[in-house]
Amino acid sequence: MGDRWHVEVDRAICIGSAQCVNRATGSFRLDSAMQSHPVDAETDANGRILDAAENCPVEAITITLLGSGEPVFPPED
Repeated sequence: MGDRWHVEVDRAICIGSAQCVNRATGSFRLDSAMQSHPVDAETDANGRILDAAENCPVEAITITLLGSGEPVFPPED
């Protein structure tokens, strides 16, 4: 069994570019205010979700390991 992630989008930062929706189809959605949300906040580790987080123009997406809270993205310095 692989890693499980907790995915969050900081709505105070999100600008609604929809890059996450395009890069990780089915994993993110925009609401009526054009704010991104993960479809499932708890998910299996997924390269498309990581790609979406790495390419968010305002770095609004954070990913942590479910259970431990260890950061996946952005990585700790």
